[in-house]
Amino acid sequence: MQYNALGKTGLSISALGFGAAPLGGSYGLVTQANATQAVRVALELGINFFDTSPWYQASEDVLGEALVGVARESYVLCTKLGRYPDAQKPAGHFDFSAARVRQSIDNSLRRLKTDQLDIALCHDIEFAEDFSQVLEETLPTLRECVAAGKVRFVGVSGLPLAIYPKVLESTSLDVILSYCHSSLNDNSLWDLIPYLNEKSVGVIGASPLAMGLLSDTGPQPWHPAPEALRLACLEALAWCKANGFSLAELAVAWTLQNAPVATTLVGMSSEAQVRQNTTVVGTLPDPQAIEAIQAILAPVQRLTWPSGTFH
Repeated sequence: MQYNALGKTGLSISALGFGAAPLGGSYGLVTQANATQAVRVALELGINFFDTSPWYQASEDVLGEALVGVARESYVLCTKLGRYPDAQKPAGHFDFSAARVRQSIDNSLRRLKTDQLDIALCHDIEFAEDFSQVLEETLPTLRECVAAGKVRFVGVSGLPLAIYPKVLESTSLDVILSYCHSSLNDNSLWDLIPYLNEKSVGVIGASPLAMGLLSDTGPQPWHPAPEALRLACLEALAWCKANGFSLAELAVAWTLQNAPVATTLVGMSSEAQVRQNTTVVGTLPDPQAIEAIQAILAPVQRLTWPSGTFH
């Protein structure tokens, strides 16, 4: 495993991070036994960064149970706040108020069975009804949680890249988490890296499989990608199957080799997935296969989808 510094936090984190969203069951049923096995194998293979959120259904509870008995100093724990499941709203419920921040942090500590979170992120801030609330209420409250010893470092996450300069114009951040912009079909996050480095912000890249677009089974029905992007990714998958390649392995390996980020989060829920993903750390993906896939994806390169109300 390779390790990188996360901005100026002093944290050294694995280049491959464990995205725990699938532990919540959104990609299929996961038993606690299988989840625990996946987490323990990940630790054995050198993964020390785990990311979750209340939004990911039961993910925090499952991850917390999986980590019982593991030395706390041996892993870095990142969770989020502000976005929560809601049976009546497919996009979930958003609440960035100070009271909910405090409640969410306490709930996460309980579910994750720890007395301190390494990183707490405001989750998908492009959905905030009043963006100024994130700056004037949410982040200051998180800093209070830092002062209280409940959290070590704070940051924000979201899909639109424009949210990060907007926040950093007004305040400082320790970390940002950007997803679906550091992958074979969209590497637009990389344009922002010099600015983030200048601001001394640690950068977490997530979802090199673009939330399943570049998986070996294709995207879930709920995936918000435009049709042109979905079809191009399915064409890339068909090419890989016809030529004996795993699209997922190629996509993860390419991002790990090229992404200028501290860690790349990959969603995992089984020992097999953990072993498959750790195998490609430090390896060069087949250049001819990458060239063929990039040619297929060229017409939709950096094509994304709307998220939230931020403009």
